[in-house]
Amino acid sequence: MSEPDPQRFRELMLAEEPGFEDVLRCVFSIQPHESHLYLTLLEQPNSTMDELASVTDRDRTNISRSLATLREKGLASRYRRLLDDGGHVYRHEPTSLDEAKDLMHYTLDEWSAYVHTRIDDFGDGSL
Repeated sequence: MSEPDPQRFRELMLAEEPGFEDVLRCVFSIQPHESHLYLTLLEQPNSTMDELASVTDRDRTNISRSLATLREKGLASRYRRLLDDGGHVYRHEPTSLDEAKDLMHYTLDEWSAYVHTRIDDFGDGSL
């Protein structure tokens, strides 16, 4: 599981009203193009890499790396579809918004528990 980026967490705390994408980037330590791709997948589930590259105006290599990151963070999955001509294509699905929000809560709670432990340890020779 990833842990929130402390610098982004500070920026998020200072933001007057952080948006979903801001919180998503902070909690999962992902880049803006990766959070944008997740939102694109929510709007266009069951997409191929070529379709995503076209919609986001990014090349396949960047889309491939971003999808790998989203899968690693639990925000997307892929599955193989057989084509009528015998080949195959990979389709990509987002983790549902409700599941992503649950994952964000879980990740943030785990990180917060870790920080609380570190705070409690201060003064025990670990300054």
